[in-house]
Amino acid sequence: MDRTHDNHNHGHHGHDHEHGASTADDVVRDPVCGMTVDPQAGKPSLRYDGHAYHFCSEGCLRKFEAAPQDYLTAKDPVCGMTVNRASARHFLKQEGEKFYFCSAGCKTKFEADPAAYRDGNRPTPKPMPKGTLYTCPMHPEVVSDHPGDCPKCGMALEPMGIPPVDEGPNPELVDFTRRLWVSGVLSIPLLAISMGPMIGLPLRDWIGEPQATWIELVLATPVVLWAALPFFRRAWASLVNRSPNMWTLIGLGVGTAYLYSVVAAILPGIFPHTFRGHGDTVPVYFEAAAVIVALVFVGQVLELKAREKTGSAIRALLDLAPKTARRINEDGSETDVPVDDVRVGDHLRVRPGERIPIDGSVSEGQSTVDESMITGEPIPVEKQKGDAVTGGTINKNGTLVMLAEKVGADTTLSRIVDLVAKAQRSRAPIQGAVDRVSAVFVPAVVAAAVAAFVVWSLVGPEPRMAHALLAAVAVLIIACPCALGLATPMSIMIATGRGAQEGVLIKDAEALERFARVDTLIVDKTGTLTEGKPRLTDVVALGGIKEARLLQLAASLERGSEHPLAEAIVSGAGERGIELSDVTDFEARTGKGVVGKAGGTVVALGNAAMMDDLDMDITPLAEQVRLLRDEGKTVMFVVIDQDLAGFVAVADRIKATTAAAIKALHEHGLKIIMATGDNERTARAVGKSLGIDEVRADILPEGKKALVDELRGKGAVVAMAGDGVNDAPALAAADVGIAMGTGADVAMESAGLTLVKGDLTGIVRARRLAMATMRNIRQNLGFAFGYNALGVPLAAGVLYPVFGLLLSPMIAAAAMSLSSVSVITNALRLRLVKL
Repeated sequence: MDRTHDNHNHGHHGHDHEHGASTADDVVRDPVCGMTVDPQAGKPSLRYDGHAYHFCSEGCLRKFEAAPQDYLTAKDPVCGMTVNRASARHFLKQEGEKFYFCSAGCKTKFEADPAAYRDGNRPTPKPMPKGTLYTCPMHPEVVSDHPGDCPKCGMALEPMGIPPVDEGPNPELVDFTRRLWVSGVLSIPLLAISMGPMIGLPLRDWIGEPQATWIELVLATPVVLWAALPFFRRAWASLVNRSPNMWTLIGLGVGTAYLYSVVAAILPGIFPHTFRGHGDTVPVYFEAAAVIVALVFVGQVLELKAREKTGSAIRALLDLAPKTARRINEDGSETDVPVDDVRVGDHLRVRPGERIPIDGSVSEGQSTVDESMITGEPIPVEKQKGDAVTGGTINKNGTLVMLAEKVGADTTLSRIVDLVAKAQRSRAPIQGAVDRVSAVFVPAVVAAAVAAFVVWSLVGPEPRMAHALLAAVAVLIIACPCALGLATPMSIMIATGRGAQEGVLIKDAEALERFARVDTLIVDKTGTLTEGKPRLTDVVALGGIKEARLLQLAASLERGSEHPLAEAIVSGAGERGIELSDVTDFEARTGKGVVGKAGGTVVALGNAAMMDDLDMDITPLAEQVRLLRDEGKTVMFVVIDQDLAGFVAVADRIKATTAAAIKALHEHGLKIIMATGDNERTARAVGKSLGIDEVRADILPEGKKALVDELRGKGAVVAMAGDGVNDAPALAAADVGIAMGTGADVAMESAGLTLVKGDLTGIVRARRLAMATMRNIRQNLGFAFGYNALGVPLAAGVLYPVFGLLLSPMIAAAAMSLSSVSVITNALRLRLVKL
C-alpha cells in the first residue's frame, strides 16, 4: 500500500477516475466509516491494489491498512448486489451499523422496513395462508386445494380471497419469461437460416441444405421439447378431461409441425413427390414450430403482466391500511405497535397527516378526516368526540385519540377487500352464452383444419401436402379461443376493483350486469334524498310572546324526548344560544306530542291531533301551516298555560347532491320512485321539488317489498335502495338491491351493490360503472368473435385463389397472442372510466 496525503498529491487525484476518485456525479466515500470525503480537502489517502482511497481521519486510515479486504465492498441488504464502499452513492447508518445500497429504490425499501432487511436477512415472499383454495380466472366454478392448471382451459389456478401483501412475483410469469428468452434466442437463428434467402441472405446455400436442416433440428428441439412443455402438458390434460381448449389447438399445431419436420430431416426418402419442393428436397418447418412457441410465450407473458394489473385495486386497498399504530398504554406512555397487535378497547393516537389504523370512534380531540378512499367523496369530514372513524382514512389537521372497536377481518377495509375479491371471481350471466359457444368452438376448429388439409392436398399447388400441412397448422393456431374466454372475466375483475375505489361495492358480477338493464329505481326519502338529520327551520310566536321565549319553552320540554324532531328543536335552540329550563311532570303522548312544566309554566307541544285533544283552535293558522307543509316541513304547535302560543317547523333538508344526482339518473334512463313512511303532503313536496317521477307515501317497511313485486309484475327491471334491516326483504326481492351505507349487515347481505356513502351520487357512479362494464364486455366479445370469424378463413387459405396470399403459421401465432392481449388491454380501460 502506498500511503500519502491529498495535499501533497493533488496532481495524481485530479486525473484518477478509479474507485475512490471523483467525477462531477461521483461520490467519494470513506470506505471505513461511510462519510463522504472531498479529495481536495487535505484528508489522508492511500493507493491499494491500483486504486485510490480517501479517509475522513487517520483513525479510519489505520483501520483500513490493518484489514483492507474488510472495507472494499458491502452487500446491498435489500437486493443482495455487491456495492463498492468507496463510491457508493446510497448509504445509511442505523443503530451503529452501516448499510450500502445499489440504488435509491433499495435504500427507500430499507428505510420503510429496516427490521426485515437487517443482518442480511432479505424478506422472502409470504406463503399463502393454510387452507387457501385456488380457482381459474376464466372458470370460477373450478376450485382446488392446491396450485395447478385449470382442467377446462389450462390456465394457471390463482388463489381465492385476499392474497398476502408480500406474495412476491407470479411464479408462472417468472417461469414463462425464462422460457420466452430461451425460445426467442433459439428462434432468431432458425428464422435467419430458413427465411434468409427471401431477404437476400443465402445462409442455406452457404451452409448446405443437409447441414442447414440438421442445425434447424438442433435449434428447434430445446424450444419444442423443453420450453413448450407447459403447453403440451395442458393440451394433454384438455384431452384427458374431454375439455378441448386453446392448448389443444396449440399442442396439435406445434406438435404436428415439429414431428413432421423431424421425420422429414431423418427419413426424407419416405416422402412422395407431393411433399417435395425445389431441388426435390422435403421442406421442413422447424422455424414455424419454434417461432409459434416463442410468440405464444410473448402473448402469455404480456397477458400475465396485464392480469396482474387487474388485482391492482385490491393491492391499492390493502396498501391503504397502515402497518403500525401508536398505542397509548395504561401508564400514559405511547408505543408504536403492528396493527395486527391492536385489540378492541385499545386507545390509539392519530397525528395530523397519518392514516387512521383501525375502525373505532374518537375519544379525544377534533379534526377533519379525508374519507375519499372509502366514500369516493373528496371533501374532508369533521370529526369530534363520539364520531366514528374508519381505518385507512387520513387524519388531516388535528390530533385524535381514538378507541379501537373493530380489528382484523371485521374492519370496513377488510370487509371491502374481501367483497371485491369474491366479486372478481363471480360470473356474469352473459358468460353463459360464451361457454356454450366455446363448447363447440374447438371441435369446429379441428374440423376446419382437417377440411383445409384435405382441400389443399387435393387441389393445392405443389408441393401440395406441404401446403396442406401449413394451412392446417395455421388454422389450429390462429383460432385459439383464449380471447373469447378472457373477454368477460377480465372486465368483471377490473370493474369490481374500480367500483371499490369509488365507494361502490359489487357483491357479484350478476348484480353488475342486471344493474345495467335496470329501468326503475326505488329510493327512500330520509337519509337518501335528505340528510337524515331534521333541523329547526321556523319559529312563529303569537300574542305578544317573543320567539326566543317560545323556543326556550319548546326546547326545554323536548329535551326529555328521544324523537328525532325533538333533537332538531333542542339543537336549534342551542345554535341560537338559548339556555334551557328544567322540566317537571314530563309526559309523552304517543303519536301526538309531549306535555310538562318548564320553569313553572305548563307547556304542551304536538301535532294537530294533540291540539284537538286540548281543544285548541288552529284554524287561523291553517294557510300558513299549509304553505310550510308544501315545502316539506313538519309543523308542531306550542301551547303555553292553555293558550295557543305559536308553532315551530322542522325539516329534513335535501342533500346538496340530490338534485344533480336525480337529473343524472334520469339521463341514464331510470324512472325514480320515492317510497317513504312520511305523510303524503311532505313526501309530495319533496318529490315535486326534485322532479321525482312517482311518490308512494305512508308506506310501511313490508309495503316496500309489495311495491317491488308490483313493479316487477308489470315488467319493470327494478333496483331498490335501502339502508336498514327492515329493507332487507325488498332488497332481496328486487332485480338489484342497493344497500345505502355499511350500517346494517343484513342489508349488505341482501343487496347486490353496497354504497359506502348513502346518497344518490353513489347510485349514479354504480350505474355508470355497470353500463361501462357491459359496453366493455360487448366490445371484447365482438372483437374475439370477429377475430376468429376473419382469422380462420384467412388461415385456411380462402384468399389464395384470388390474391395468392397464404397466412404463415408464425403470423397466425402472433395474431393469436395479440388478440388475447388486445382483449385484456381493452378491459384495462375500465380503470380510467370517469364515474
